[in-house]
Amino acid sequence: MKFLLLICGDQQAHEAMLADPDFLPDCKAWAEAQGDRLVQTGGLEAPAEAMTVRARDGEVLLGDGPFAETKEVVAGFSLIECATREQALEAAMAHPVARHGTIEVRALLP
Repeated sequence: MKFLLLICGDQQAHEAMLADPDFLPDCKAWAEAQGDRLVQTGGLEAPAEAMTVRARDGEVLLGDGPFAETKEVVAGFSLIECATREQALEAAMAHPVARHGTIEVRALLP
């Protein structure tokens, strides 16, 4: 079963990650420890660079920035394959982002 780990945080969490000298090496070590179950991982550009697309009644509406105003944003993701949700939660708990931000764990629908 595949699980998406959504890497989230606010500006304070982002600054804490940047100030933590162990953060990036720990992220690399976490990814290596996942072995074959790590399908893909990556960061996202800032929300200010985002575009939104909506199609309503045959009309396409394009917008700048995120759709919703929020202090916490999705900053990245990891897609992992685990036998159970508990294994996915264990992987999320061990992720270095959990020290500063939030990781939302969601199963992909079949």
